[in-house]
Amino acid sequence: MNSFFMVLGIVFLVYAAGNYYIALRFFQCLHSIIEPYSLFYWGGYTLFAATKIVARIGRKKFPGTFNTRLTIFGDYWLAASYYFFLAWVAIDLLRFLNKLLLPNFSLFPYPSMFLGFCVLFLVVALLFYGNWNAKNPCIRKYELAVKKTAPGLSQLHIAMISDIHLGVIVDNDRLEAIIKQISALHPDIIFLVGDTIDEDVNFFIEQEMSATLSKLHAPYGVFAVLGNHEYLGGESDLAAEQIGKANIKLLRDEYLLINKQFYVVGRDDRSAKKANEKRRFPLFSVMQGIDHKLPIILLDHQPYDLEEGQRNGVDLQLSGHTHHGQFSPNNLITQRIFETDWGYLKKGDYQVIVSCGIGTWGPPIRIGNYPEIIDLLITFKK
Repeated sequence: MNSFFMVLGIVFLVYAAGNYYIALRFFQCLHSIIEPYSLFYWGGYTLFAATKIVARIGRKKFPGTFNTRLTIFGDYWLAASYYFFLAWVAIDLLRFLNKLLLPNFSLFPYPSMFLGFCVLFLVVALLFYGNWNAKNPCIRKYELAVKKTAPGLSQLHIAMISDIHLGVIVDNDRLEAIIKQISALHPDIIFLVGDTIDEDVNFFIEQEMSATLSKLHAPYGVFAVLGNHEYLGGESDLAAEQIGKANIKLLRDEYLLINKQFYVVGRDDRSAKKANEKRRFPLFSVMQGIDHKLPIILLDHQPYDLEEGQRNGVDLQLSGHTHHGQFSPNNLITQRIFETDWGYLKKGDYQVIVSCGIGTWGPPIRIGNYPEIIDLLITFKK
């Protein structure tokens, strides 16, 4: 517990220092405008920076419309401050290199009102684009072959989505639009690969999102696994119950034989071992009793330890979680963490597809990637 508060304290200090750095750079560049109102400027900026933290703390203390709006504003501010910080760091780095390499020549005047407004307008433009991009998912098509036969089935058409994060940001209207796009594909089976519900299950319940989610239909059914965010909210069982109310079969370290043709295996999320003394079982234990002559599709939210799926004879693994960084250049980090943080990977007969997700966590912004629905056609053949 002490280590948790230590990490929390470090995060807070880094966030506070970053925001002070941003505020200081704007104050220096826009000094002639801000200086007469400096008290309001620093006070207002502090309130903006604290919004996300206040909304987070107040989620259970004062739920309702005010806190919902505070949460949304705080999420936008988080994205804005991230890009403000990157912009000012890039400018300061250029200034340093300029002085080091060309001491008698200045690339641009600093501080300057022009520079301050350039940074402001650049970030605002990025946020507008990122918000539009986040709300307009694309259809990502894959076609692949599995070297097994599924009795009476030559092809399987799958629609797969991950990381919807249904809640305050991704609401019922967005969910309706997503369902329409999936339904238009006419898939044989639908998979929801984790983080279907964001941390606050109560908002999901209040908005009756289970009724909306139940509009998903496919001949072979709709299947889901939990992600880390269903656990982060501390109410994973309630989240599981709500997903079940939507007539979706939730798999938690279990498998099903579908129509005696292929298997769907669903892992509980890695976060389960940290919550309520639950634990995620090893894959070999989950798959005991499976006939490996039939195709095996594995749903696992986080694409860690891909060798485990390969060792246990999985034909296709479907994952999400990474968001492909959500904000570029975060993808440079996720590419180092995961063997594959987005797209398709083949290792012998074992194949993996990692989706960057269709929703957003926190800021409703996507830059450097596109929200996606996976439209997958599998051909079965020896």
